[in-house]
Amino acid sequence: MALITISRHKGCGGLEIARTVAKEMDLVLYDDARLRDEALQMGLKADELKGFDTKAPGFFDRIMRTEPQLYLDLMASVIYEVAKRCHGVIVGHGSQKLLRDFDCALHVHIYGSMKKRIAHMMDQQGLSPEAAEKLITKSDNKRKAYIRYTFHEDWDSPRLYDIIINRDKMSPDTAANIIIEAARSEEIGECGSKASESMERLALVKKIEAEALRNNFNINLLHIEVPEKGIVHVWGYTETQEEMARFKGVIKQIPNVVSVKYDVSVMDVAGD
Repeated sequence: MALITISRHKGCGGLEIARTVAKEMDLVLYDDARLRDEALQMGLKADELKGFDTKAPGFFDRIMRTEPQLYLDLMASVIYEVAKRCHGVIVGHGSQKLLRDFDCALHVHIYGSMKKRIAHMMDQQGLSPEAAEKLITKSDNKRKAYIRYTFHEDWDSPRLYDIIINRDKMSPDTAANIIIEAARSEEIGECGSKASESMERLALVKKIEAEALRNNFNINLLHIEVPEKGIVHVWGYTETQEEMARFKGVIKQIPNVVSVKYDVSVMDVAGD
């Protein structure tokens, strides 16, 4: 089995390539729709869905616009949650950066010239050249801004990827075959239990941060770690004892938390 992330420029047929890789390798494809479903299963609250059409494109975009930090923690927790299964094809959403330190994950970037991408969009969606270029530019800018804002990285930086594919020079099938061959190579091994557990711990950190944000805690004052499976360490500051008690109550409700160690001081606001 293999764990693969695929980042792609719009108009390069990247999703088609990802589907082919997933099908040929019998892997789950974690595209926008599947990641959205995973997020809902992980506990996105009903009141957070007010005003959202969960079946329409842009589901995550809308959360990003209204609650950016909640979105970032939620998305990271989803990526880590699916990655801990150690097999699958994850498309976009910063997965190449979130999983960059795991040697068992293969990171792929698919790009192409504007000319070829415009032609592809015109053929696939019947767009005019002007409309295709605007759509491509908007998508590129959004993805670049997301990676820059979230990770302070350049989306196109070669250091984020193991394979960079130029679609101007190869067909979708050729691109898919290159990815499959690399994923099956001895150099890219399967994720072991240590990697899986590490991803699980990272997922729990992000779940706790997301839940804290939902409950209006200032997570800039708190630092959260999961040094062992289910074991949480929290340190930092809260403004009142009541807030600390409420925070403890929130953490108790989070699945997979076994025990929590607190090294948290109460700020003496009244004395300032």
